Amino acid sequence: MVLPQTERVAERAEAIDRLDGAEALARMIEVQIGAVESLRAALAQIEAAARLMAETLRGEGRLVYAAAGSSGLMALADGAELPGTFGIAQDRIAIRMAGGVPVDGAMTGETEDDVAAARAVLSELRPGDLVIALSASGTTPYPLAIARGAHDRGARVVSIACNPGTPLLDAADVAICLATPPEALAGSTRMGAGTAQKAALNLISTRAGVLLGHVHDGMMVNLRAENAKLRGRARAIVARVAGVSEPEAAAALDAAGGAAKPACLVAMGAPPGAARRLLDRHDGHLAPAMAALRTTSQDA
Repeated sequence: MVLPQTERVAERAEAIDRLDGAEALARMIEVQIGAVESLRAALAQIEAAARLMAETLRGEGRLVYAAAGSSGLMALADGAELPGTFGIAQDRIAIRMAGGVPVDGAMTGETEDDVAAARAVLSELRPGDLVIALSASGTTPYPLAIARGAHDRGARVVSIACNPGTPLLDAADVAICLATPPEALAGSTRMGAGTAQKAALNLISTRAGVLLGHVHDGMMVNLRAENAKLRGRARAIVARVAGVSEPEAAAALDAAGGAAKPACLVAMGAPPGAARRLLDRHDGHLAPAMAALRTTSQDA
């Protein structure tokens, strides 16, 4: 029987239980690095997935993450951060994890086979949604059933798996195969495969944030400033982008209702309403809005 890559024992490498502490840990690090390196071969597909995500969020669709087990936790880690990082409305993101999101450390394995629960997810999909389906093996029944049925509901599918030629990849509009090396602990895909999946999701969503205009000069200009740390970050962003002091940035943020992007334009002299109209005119991208404001100011 030929085992899939995610179940194989690494050849020509000493098993981690035969190594001393530092050597065992170094071996695990090597596998993790190899897992992340697997993303390089999938950059074109990752870019295509990011463009689908940005297109979905420009429209009225939702991002529906579908996964089980460790892959589900990676999906949760990515999707739950998007509102705070990029200001994506929470009702535009759905995390559909087999058995539900665990709240007490209990995550039973049999839920990944629950195709009936997957059908319930399909019933809530609507045209314009983007399903992001994950499975290290590429065969997990729960996300596979969702990916296979999504097109009938008018949704599109991005699939991420770590074994080539698997059903989950075959069901996708954009198929991302991360050819991760055998795990340091055979079959424990929470390790290398999980790291690669999380990295791929982070790349997709961050690149989508760039395409949506939520990143300017490497800063998260559409962040949701919901705590003291993030309010301080928003002030620093506005001060740096607009070239003003932090007190001036704070005043601009107050005038803009706490939103950093329009606050940058307010700090440069635009009234709050005009700042928002400028952003709308330039599809939410701050750089061309700033350029237009400067031109208008020079012509005045």
